[in-house]
Amino acid sequence: MAMKKAVAAALLCLFSLSLPWSNAQGAPNYREALAKSILFFQGQRSGRLPRDQIITWRSDSALHDGSLAGVDLTGGYYDAGDNVKFNFPMAFTTTMLSWGALEYGGKMGPQLLNSTRVAIRWATDYLLKCANARPGKLFVGVGDPNVDHHCWERPEDMDTVRSVLFVSPSNPGSDVAGETAAALAAASLVFRTTDRAYSKLLLATAQKVMQFAIQYRGAYSDSLGSEVCPFYCSYSGYKDELLWGSAWLFRATRKVVYLNFLNSLGANDATDIFSWDDKFAGARVLLSRMALVNNDKNFEAFRQQAEDFMCRVLPHSPYSSTQYTPAGLIYKLSGSNLQYVASITFLLTTYAKYMTVARHTFTCGNVVITPKTIRVVARRQVNYILGDNPLKMSYMVGYGANYPRRIHHRGSSLPAMASHPQSMGCNGGFQFLYTSNPNPNLLIGAIVGGPNQYDAFSDDRNDYSHTEPATYINGAMVGPLAYFAKN
Repeated sequence: MAMKKAVAAALLCLFSLSLPWSNAQGAPNYREALAKSILFFQGQRSGRLPRDQIITWRSDSALHDGSLAGVDLTGGYYDAGDNVKFNFPMAFTTTMLSWGALEYGGKMGPQLLNSTRVAIRWATDYLLKCANARPGKLFVGVGDPNVDHHCWERPEDMDTVRSVLFVSPSNPGSDVAGETAAALAAASLVFRTTDRAYSKLLLATAQKVMQFAIQYRGAYSDSLGSEVCPFYCSYSGYKDELLWGSAWLFRATRKVVYLNFLNSLGANDATDIFSWDDKFAGARVLLSRMALVNNDKNFEAFRQQAEDFMCRVLPHSPYSSTQYTPAGLIYKLSGSNLQYVASITFLLTTYAKYMTVARHTFTCGNVVITPKTIRVVARRQVNYILGDNPLKMSYMVGYGANYPRRIHHRGSSLPAMASHPQSMGCNGGFQFLYTSNPNPNLLIGAIVGGPNQYDAFSDDRNDYSHTEPATYINGAMVGPLAYFAKN
């Protein structure tokens, strides 16, 4: 017990470092930011918390999730600043954390790589429950978002209905199933050398869920309606998740059946975005690894599609369809724009890595693109998030001297259980939502939605589009932070 406390104290010391951002004086402290970006996931945990929990203002919550369906669905993560578990974005978060560990684990160092594995396993333990609890069903979420969003209460106090959502052969969800399969397959690779039995369970379950996604076609938002929309609708359809899921299963198994399937999809849609909803670009970069790193000509089409995406994103490309703020931040949509910045930046660093290994360049029109071309754009995005911007604002909570203090997050904005053990109920917390006081609990490492298209930002708890953190922002940013920590 004393040893565990000593380790926890040492980790807290590491995570509590706060060095100001710098540009002319030196690069940001990417390793500090990486450590904090991983720690953030502890603040999003649902279920019974472990004894080595570092974010101690959180306590056990949602210990009966799944009981309305007679199953155990405890665990997993709350997606953002609310108290709902949406499996679609949670699975994407897990896939991205796993991809980051696979590509950049060697740059993280043993301690942070282990912390990343812990964050992944907190999600995959839950996703395994969702996939194996009932034959013929894939559980895809817990909680009623329409009710939850009318309350402002700590997860520890939740008294709202914990609805249980699932897809089935008669109410399909190829998108959420494909993403769940991707998450489990990617994670199986992460644990392949450290826990072979767990890795095999993850992979076997991934194959089962992928078969479900393929056999019973349909969008989960069509099956579940207002229980997932407009929160996490499958706007891009489900073909991208079928491509993404089969790509990850091919990487994990090397079975030709998955290669044949993804080639049969005709998934040739051009894109300039990558997110929890739209996976086309991610799948193409993932598959392009075979062309560049393995020199397999069977994957040339995916390399070309990946480079088409790069040409649509890079700022000096004649084919660019991507807006940038005056200070150089990728700008896609007004709602939580940094989620797109983080996900696209992951693809930039990863493709630059593959190009470097292959000594490869390509062109966008008459513009030659080298690995350095891409790295410069990716580094600009990361540095901007960490404070190299007109406002000198770090958009990661707890990093640097100037960061958001009033984030749109229930647990962070309400008094902790230790100082206020009495339940506040559904409406008791609104006084804290509307106050101008800083949040009492620091959600270290949380990356918020970020500035608008003009580089402006208001630290306003009510402005959820800009001040709400989300697991899928951090899940995508871990990889680039690890990349630049060693580059």
